[in-house]
Amino acid sequence: MYEFEYHSPHSIADAVTLVREADEAKFLAGGQTLLPTMKHRLASPEQIVDLGSIDALTGISADEKTLTIGAMTTHADVAASQIVRDTLPALANLASEIGDPAVRNRGTLGGSIANNDPAADYPAALLALGATICTDRRELNAREFFVGMFETALEEDELIVRVVFPRPDRAAYCKFANPASRYAIVGVFVALFDGKAQVAVTGATSYAHRATGIEKVLADGLEVERIDGVTIPVERMNSDIHASAEYRAHLVKVIAKRALSACLDE
Repeated sequence: MYEFEYHSPHSIADAVTLVREADEAKFLAGGQTLLPTMKHRLASPEQIVDLGSIDALTGISADEKTLTIGAMTTHADVAASQIVRDTLPALANLASEIGDPAVRNRGTLGGSIANNDPAADYPAALLALGATICTDRRELNAREFFVGMFETALEEDELIVRVVFPRPDRAAYCKFANPASRYAIVGVFVALFDGKAQVAVTGATSYAHRATGIEKVLADGLEVERIDGVTIPVERMNSDIHASAEYRAHLVKVIAKRALSACLDE
């Protein structure tokens, strides 16, 4: 590891100011991605701004229409929260399946979506639910927030403060996980709003996306078998040592059917 300046501000304004005024600075959330990349010298910020002391970035609350989760809330806290389990149990279940206990107790919601790993779980939930990402200066819909592999619409000095999830009638998340990392080789989140399905896929392509083809066939009825008739574009699929593009295309339909079945059985 090389030398860098470490800061631990206690307010959102101070954290943003530190990053804005530095030549090369990074926000530190759970550190699950940033610290390993620094150790391998793939990133070399001159200043680290630790968000762990900012109370305004944590917390979970709900009302009749929405569930709100602070950006620095850990996966473990999301999974264990009775509020989440009562209002959006699919999200609690998703969080409980991220990585291992060490990852869940350090990793955060905001850190995960800001990194936008193509195999991360949360992006599928945000997209399917139509969540709103609230930063220190604006609000972004999930569909405009995720823009590419490890890319988001965030500015360099912009900080995620919280995420607001609309409460669906029903929802479910299923994934085919890498047995070592627990990342999604393919993951599908299904949310039902007023009898209509909103479906999002992660792990299959360069970044999570809404499965509009699946949504279209389900618009005429929520029968699981309808998904069999969807054509999944193999040319868009990721291909690596874990799964070929053809296998991922096959998995999208298999996992989508499981997620819809779980959603209907809820």
